[in-house]
Amino acid sequence: QVHLVQSGGGVVQAGGSLRLSCAASGRSFNTYVMGWFRQPPGKTREFVAAGNWIGDIAYYADSVKGRFANSRENANTVYLQMNSLKPEDTAVYYCAAVPQSRSPVNYYSDSVYDYWGQGTQVTVSS
Repeated sequence: QVHLVQSGGGVVQAGGSLRLSCAASGRSFNTYVMGWFRQPPGKTREFVAAGNWIGDIAYYADSVKGRFANSRENANTVYLQMNSLKPEDTAVYYCAAVPQSRSPVNYYSDSVYDYWGQGTQVTVSS
């Protein structure tokens, strides 16, 4: 029912910026927590960021804190703004979504998300 379509990946020099987009088809994101994960070459998928519409949920991995920002243009589009990019940021990036629960949820875990984007490659050159 909910499909996430990603765009905005590419190649950038170290120190540059990219903005990834995640657009919903079939449903709005108003009541969803949006997560971002990435999988570097030869490594497992890791948490990057997660947030909700209101903003009281705003989590970031230590490796991207202060450089990346998870934001929402509207109910249908979510952005991951990536600044001061490093070669270590090179990975396939995925957006994910899950309806927000009143109960505590570990949004750092990829296992809690119901819907996933197709992934997009981000390459940061030295």
